[in-house]
Amino acid sequence: MIRIGLTGWGDQEDLYPNRTQAKDKLRLYGQYFSTVEVDSSFYAVQPRDRMARWAAETPESFSFIVKAYQGMTGHLRGKPYFTSTSEMYKAFRESLEPVIEAGKMQAALFQYPPWFECNRDNVNELREVKLRMEGIPCAIEFRHQSWYAGNMRERTLYFLKEQGWIHSVCDEPQAGPGSIPIVPIATDSRMTLVRMHGRNVSGWQQNGAPNWRETRYLYRYNEQELSEWKVYLEQLQEQSEDVFVIFNNNSAGDAATNAQMMMELLDQPIKPFPDRTEPEKEEGPEQLELF
Repeated sequence: MIRIGLTGWGDQEDLYPNRTQAKDKLRLYGQYFSTVEVDSSFYAVQPRDRMARWAAETPESFSFIVKAYQGMTGHLRGKPYFTSTSEMYKAFRESLEPVIEAGKMQAALFQYPPWFECNRDNVNELREVKLRMEGIPCAIEFRHQSWYAGNMRERTLYFLKEQGWIHSVCDEPQAGPGSIPIVPIATDSRMTLVRMHGRNVSGWQQNGAPNWRETRYLYRYNEQELSEWKVYLEQLQEQSEDVFVIFNNNSAGDAATNAQMMMELLDQPIKPFPDRTEPEKEEGPEQLELF
């Protein structure tokens, strides 16, 4: 099965009637898509009660892909919140328990930064992460080309399969060593993750620049580009039981539209977005001018 979703639900304004409250958005999101990537967990390990509420607010068949906390993937800058690595992993695992108990935990996503190169130390770190996350499905996304350069591509894929990592196949700008090519190969027979980041080359290279988060994923896929990806998805479906596709091109609100375009290409039913046109204000009775 190919399942389509978005990164987060709070900023997907196309999905919600005007003035929808934040507390109602996930419930409404679940009427359009059957999966979501939780990205708030990257910035802070989420409280158990919040994760339990999210699990309760979604349909029975819904599933979550939860992004690993930034301290677990080498992104953290500044003072660590946790006193030890073991405490950090313990907190993250405990936060996932309500979603696991609800049967809605699809995978934890470990997205590594562009400076996480293919070398012996980092390979050993991935082995240690898998031990710490034992029993929980884990997907991995690289951001450095060295993992797929030359004969390292096959060695990387073999390692991921051997260690039980779910491969994240990405569509992203081809912008030098800090980006990876499309590698439509599954490493897990149960699941493959696909993340659609857009193709904004100039925005991708501006990490750290003012407002870079607002421009990095500024891109709308056209029908031809998505049709090409339909072929990739069908290939991946032959390799994995389930393929989860997450649209992350959120900078201008294009993700939801592109996700539904892909669903239409796959002959999946869609629910139309609500009409967000503001009603015209009625003019009051004409006032007489006395002065």
